[in-house]
Amino acid sequence: MRHATNQDGLLRTSVTGSEECALLSLDGRLTIDSSPRLRERILAMLSGAGLAKLTLDLSKVPHMDCAGIATLLEMLKISRSCQTRLQLTGLHDRPRYLLEVTGLLSLFESCAPATSGSA
Repeated sequence: MRHATNQDGLLRTSVTGSEECALLSLDGRLTIDSSPRLRERILAMLSGAGLAKLTLDLSKVPHMDCAGIATLLEMLKISRSCQTRLQLTGLHDRPRYLLEVTGLLSLFESCAPATSGSA
């Protein structure tokens, strides 16, 4: 397992998992100001060989704007071309609503949020 953290003051990210399956946890606002660094981070992960699944944990992302959505869409397109599954988990009400109202939520694979203490 690896663990790396990146902080840019707007959106903090941390990575856990293996070379084949990674969890990228986001903490903060996904906006026009924080999207470029997130994009760079995900592109670097996708460019590595062998990543079969990337899960984005958005449980600590209370706000997302159109730039954040655009970044997620671009990463979805790139992940598909790399044959990497991209999953979203932990969507809050507002970001979920934004993806639903734009008709984009159905494009993303989603999974239940990870719970601690599960057997």
